[in-house]
This record gives sequence, C-alpha cells and structure tokens, in this order.
Amino acid sequence: MRLNPSATQWHSIRSYATGRSRLGATLSLEHFLQRARVLSLYRTIIRSTRRIADPTTRAETRRFAREEFERHRGVTDLNHIRYLLSTGKTEWESMERYIDGL
Repeated sequence: MRLNPSATQWHSIRSYATGRSRLGATLSLEHFLQRARVLSLYRTIIRSTRRIADPTTRAETRRFAREEFERHRGVTDLNHIRYLLSTGKTEWESMERYIDGL
C-alpha cells in the first residue's frame, strides 16, 4: 500500500483546497444561480419550438435563439444578466402567444 501521494495527486489536492479549478474561475453563488436561470430559459425555448409545425420556421427560431444566447455568452455583469433574462423571457412569452395562435 502506497501512502505518499504523487506530484499530480498533490496538485489535485492543492488546487481543490485553494479553490482554483482546472475549469477556470469559480462562480459566485449569484452567478451560479443566474447561469441556472439562463440555461432553464434556453431549454424552455428549445422545447417549446417543437410546437412549431413548419420545419423551416422551427429551425430558424432555434438558430436565432442559439445565436442570441451565444452573442451574450461573455456577459458577467449580474445586472446585465438579469436584464437579458427579463427581456428574453418577455420576448419568448410574446412569441409563444404567436406560436399558439398558428
């Protein structure tokens, strides 16, 4: 049985203990929560597009939604994220009313 950790194991232990992740910066709790809300909105939009009968319109809607989310991917300001979420939800709700009317 080996009791001494190797250099790579020490690195893993040290980076875990110091909060430095190999995946990048650690998110604050508020950023984590906003990220979850953004992903939830994105999933809702993608799921809801299934109700669009015309395949071309469905694909265009999905492409537009993805492009908008990608365009704002780098936003880190919490107030701007909240604004984008609010605007996105409002726009999607109006779009849903249009889709349901088809």
